[in-house]
Amino acid sequence: MLDSERQLVIKFGADVTAAFLHLGHAVNLWMMREMQERGHKVVFLVGDFTTRIGDPTGNSATRVERSQADIERDAAGFLRQVGRILITDDPAVFEARRNAEWWEGRPLDDFLGLLGSVTVAKLLSRDMFRARMEAGVEIRLHELVYPVLQGWDSVELRSDLTIVGSDQLFNESMGRVFQERQGQRPQVIITTRITPGLDGGKKQSKSLNNFVALDDTPRDMFGKIMQLPDGLVVQWLEVYTTLPLAEIRQIEAGLKAGDNPMAAKRLLGKAVVARLHGDTVAAAEEDWFLETFSGRHFPTDAPVVRLPAGSRLLLNLLTGLEPGLSRSSLRRLVQDGAVELDGRCLKQVDALVCLAPGVAAELRLGRRRYFRLLAEGG
Repeated sequence: MLDSERQLVIKFGADVTAAFLHLGHAVNLWMMREMQERGHKVVFLVGDFTTRIGDPTGNSATRVERSQADIERDAAGFLRQVGRILITDDPAVFEARRNAEWWEGRPLDDFLGLLGSVTVAKLLSRDMFRARMEAGVEIRLHELVYPVLQGWDSVELRSDLTIVGSDQLFNESMGRVFQERQGQRPQVIITTRITPGLDGGKKQSKSLNNFVALDDTPRDMFGKIMQLPDGLVVQWLEVYTTLPLAEIRQIEAGLKAGDNPMAAKRLLGKAVVARLHGDTVAAAEEDWFLETFSGRHFPTDAPVVRLPAGSRLLLNLLTGLEPGLSRSSLRRLVQDGAVELDGRCLKQVDALVCLAPGVAAELRLGRRRYFRLLAEGG
């Protein structure tokens, strides 16, 4: 099928719940990139209409509705991030569509006819709906019909293939049903394994802060992976790298025999960073990690921040250095002992930091943020 002379249409659908893609998405994107290189076409379907409903997959409660402005902003973010892996500048192998094209303005009698082709028993057989009913959690009617909407998208795109996480199998199977009824060849569904997040719990999620994002810097990617629980290293090697399975089995046997898992994590971090940023960058990040954490050296490439000499509250200083972090997040870092100034741990957010003129100070914030502070004036 993949090497057939006919160009295949590969459906890649995403609701824009946030402009955020992580390694879990990358697994599917890497497979799609391989298809593109074989000459097949990825159709990136932005679920601008279905986002307003909210996919109930994996959720124990109804999602909050999103504004059209938020949807538009995050759709642009999605397109930028998928471009890190997919070929997006060649219309022969990439196209972006929106499902509002066929859902907005659809006649009500036509939509009711579509709903009439699916039984309530079929929809309620979905595992998360059963779980919510057993827990006494309500299911709203628009959530119940979501699989119908996602399934019909496959008809509109004339999808030949879709690559999704295993949690999307039910929805995409609905697509096969509708395609057959419309006289189309039903799409092939490839499901990929979903791994636990960095905390060893649920799958990677922005709300749980247990992810490696495609937008992370190479340094943050490598550093986050080094925090992975030891028991997940083999699973992540299997899912997120191209290492031969025989080599992974050897690593697994070594870990069971008592090998230090840090070496396996470095291999994992290097492989993931190389896949997204190249071998040279990956090797540099491994060297930086070994020098900084194993050698306990303050990194020579830490950014220099010039500040007026004098005294200031620690929390105010940190807010100026990291404006992207909330004050509550910074406060937690301080209280958790994750802030050091010249090797001294600072645990009081109202501590007074004194910077003398012409004197450089070394500040560590969290695990991977370093600043060389240079006080000027007096």
